[in-house]
Amino acid sequence: MVSIVKATKKNSKDICPLFNSYRVFYKQESDMAASFDFIKKRLEQSEAVIFLAYIKDVPVGFTLLYKTFSSVSMQPSFILNDLFVDSSQRKKGVGEALLNKAKEYCIEKNYKGLALETDMNNPAQKLYEKLDWKKDSHCFHYFWSANKGI
Repeated sequence: MVSIVKATKKNSKDICPLFNSYRVFYKQESDMAASFDFIKKRLEQSEAVIFLAYIKDVPVGFTLLYKTFSSVSMQPSFILNDLFVDSSQRKKGVGEALLNKAKEYCIEKNYKGLALETDMNNPAQKLYEKLDWKKDSHCFHYFWSANKGI
């Protein structure tokens, strides 16, 4: 059975191997020290909400939320920036449990909603749509990078 907890600094060591694997999945160099530092800072500075999934006390996945605001609706919302499940634990409901926990937290905080961006070929799109996420068809997404190589 999957259990989901809201991460604290005490969970940093459980999150970091998963976070590092997530970055490697997206073709970044493995760097456990930097992963630990990044997660620790986000939690210490209250810059992110991280939910961590466990199966039998083993960390198997996480989702990371960042707070943002809508000027038009004058409401806060979350960007679901990262969702990762260890490859050996996929198809066991972990991703769905993490997404549902993020939705519950959003409702609990009385936020407008959750936004996420995903690769056009990501098979998780089927899960998002199953859980009532709607694909934007009314706007385009643009990004400007200060680092021209990224």
